[in-house]
Amino acid sequence: MKVFFDLFPVILFFIGFKLYDIFIATAIAIGATIAMIVYSKLRHGKVEKMLMINGAIISILGGITLLLHDKTYIMWKPTVLYWLMAAALLISNFFFKKNLIQQMMGKMLNPPAHIWQKLNWLWITFLIVLGFVNIYVFKHYSEDTWVNFKLFGVTSMMFVFMIAQTIALKDYLIEPAEGKQ
Repeated sequence: MKVFFDLFPVILFFIGFKLYDIFIATAIAIGATIAMIVYSKLRHGKVEKMLMINGAIISILGGITLLLHDKTYIMWKPTVLYWLMAAALLISNFFFKKNLIQQMMGKMLNPPAHIWQKLNWLWITFLIVLGFVNIYVFKHYSEDTWVNFKLFGVTSMMFVFMIAQTIALKDYLIEPAEGKQ
């Protein structure tokens, strides 16, 4: 269910683009993201940091897109988000000696410290590459191809990356306690 919640603005962007154009789709994605933030706050009493960051980025770049009527800004949004995430992983690791991947996945996995470091670097590399791939697609292909890539290509790449990661780390999975599921 969380995956659908996370993909909700992207799915609505896709539908808005297919039915109208990139500018209507951008307005829909901004509205959907703001609605998700409000819903999270009302339902859970808090909003995840990633949702707030995504909301800020889409509001700023999407707002500029709508204001200037220039699709380039919304097309940069995924790259900016991926690179900010990579920077957060890198900065937290180097300057604060915190492995954010370990903090996010520590309840599911129990590998040695060097594996956590490798996993952190893999995510940093993956996010940087994903940002460059987004730039390549929006600069070399049609707007329609970029929109399809944004929903289907990126989602597939993330899914394959996480499945490969799960398979590689299967020996470190923490078994749920009996009766707790």
